[in-house]
Amino acid sequence: MISLKRTMFFTCMLFAGYTMQAQEMMETGGQKMPDEWIDKDTRHKVKHVVPGGGKHASFYFHNNPFVGNEMVYYGDDAKGHRQLFSVSLDTRKVTQLTDRRTPIRGEIVSAKLRTVFYQCHDSVFATSLDTRKERLVFVFPEGFKGDITTVNADGSLLAGAWATDAEKEISRRNPEKHDFFNKIFEARLPRTLFTIDVRKGTLQKIFTDSAWLNHVQFSSTDPSLLMFCHEGQWHKVDRIWTINVQHKKVKLIHKRTMDMEIAGHEWFSPDGRIIWYDLQLPRGQTFFVGGTDVTTGKEKKYELQRNEWSVHYNISPDQKIFAGDGGGPGSVAKAPDGQWINLFIPDGDHFKFEKLVNMKHHHYKLEPNVHFSPDGKWIIFRANFEGYEDIYAVAIDSKK
Repeated sequence: MISLKRTMFFTCMLFAGYTMQAQEMMETGGQKMPDEWIDKDTRHKVKHVVPGGGKHASFYFHNNPFVGNEMVYYGDDAKGHRQLFSVSLDTRKVTQLTDRRTPIRGEIVSAKLRTVFYQCHDSVFATSLDTRKERLVFVFPEGFKGDITTVNADGSLLAGAWATDAEKEISRRNPEKHDFFNKIFEARLPRTLFTIDVRKGTLQKIFTDSAWLNHVQFSSTDPSLLMFCHEGQWHKVDRIWTINVQHKKVKLIHKRTMDMEIAGHEWFSPDGRIIWYDLQLPRGQTFFVGGTDVTTGKEKKYELQRNEWSVHYNISPDQKIFAGDGGGPGSVAKAPDGQWINLFIPDGDHFKFEKLVNMKHHHYKLEPNVHFSPDGKWIIFRANFEGYEDIYAVAIDSKK
């Protein structure tokens, strides 16, 4: 009798486990998702980063959101105002960092200072992640209303770009990207790069050009090295540049070698030695992730296939693997099966790849913008496959 009970018990447990597993294995998106699930197409574990789900926004792919194992993100407070929050990736505890009634912008985190920087209108503020104490850093003067976008490795300088009133008027009259993009590029209006001393609250103009200077980002390790791009139609510009903010030397990182070649969506490696970028030779035909050594200028590239191409790529903290956020049918690759979060493993001159999340219910007007978690075990991204924007993480090694 005992043996029969034991047999029935283990049979029930086995069935329950099978049922639970079956419930967890489900299609990603097109429905309300549970807190965690297994993507039925990739068999990788996916979860909400912020418990309970909701409208949350993670950072752009090259903006570091991490301080230790905390991640900073945007979300709405109880009154519907957009604020900065942090979430512990260990405990999932959420902390509200800002309390503003006017719009804030600036995805800028200094891991060195354990501080977030952001802008309200013409004023720049800093808030400590530890004390949540806020201080005013800088107020832009009349005639020079710029936008901060990055902080350097030691937390001493912020940087950004200033645009003319004429350019701002083009943006105001043409709010959609497909309307303003070519107009700003063709206008050839001057833009100025600047830095702000965080401690002194002083501004320095460091470089002006009659080009659309954009994607301003400091090196991950060198406090004096600032990267920027010549924005516009990628096949018409040598896009990626650096400037040393101390002696003002400007350097082209990658020069195009053929008609219709493009290189862009650039970012620094964790050790600051390489600038990586989406490279197409030519556009829409042959796809690579390219990299240039910032000291020697030596270049390398890894080839990938059309369905593996991504709007943005990123690299793991140990710099051994890459990830990509895929692309919609209207993206530059025109991939017939490109809507996936992907993992890439360098193998000689090309990538081996693995699909991690099926993104067929995601609308790519919202770019997923992948980040590796600090421990390198998860890829964090944003998506709207539940009908609203939220933040998710997929486990790299959870395939069943």
